[in-house]
Amino acid sequence: MSTAEQPATSETDPRMKRIAIFAGIVVVAFLLGLVPMGLRAWSRANERDVAQRQLRLCNLQLSLASAAISARKGEYEPARQATSEFFTALHTQLEETSGSSDLTTTQRDALKPLLSDRDNLITLLARGDPASADRLSDLYGTYQKAMGKPQT
Repeated sequence: MSTAEQPATSETDPRMKRIAIFAGIVVVAFLLGLVPMGLRAWSRANERDVAQRQLRLCNLQLSLASAAISARKGEYEPARQATSEFFTALHTQLEETSGSSDLTTTQRDALKPLLSDRDNLITLLARGDPASADRLSDLYGTYQKAMGKPQT
């Protein structure tokens, strides 16, 4: 019986080696395809994060610009709502830790004083005071300066 088992073992042994080699080749091929895809995905995720950061900052600026334009046109309720959205988003940005905020430390320090005028400005807009348009325009200029953008 031992001679009958000898050929079966020797036939199975090369077959197992071939299967193991084939499995190894498949794993290596899979990893060769996975690594570049992973690097590309990581790169795209970083690009997406930068774009989302810029979008949040653009939305912040847009709400303030929209409020200033609406107030200039005498549309005080939409201006009040846009001003409130601006101050809420600004407060959120300022309250986030520096690592998760979209603002630099310099920008954060320059923008903090803007929050002090929030209640007065919203009250002026709620009353429909034409002076609120000038105050919003001044606020927009201050915001632009704090963000390091040229004033237009």
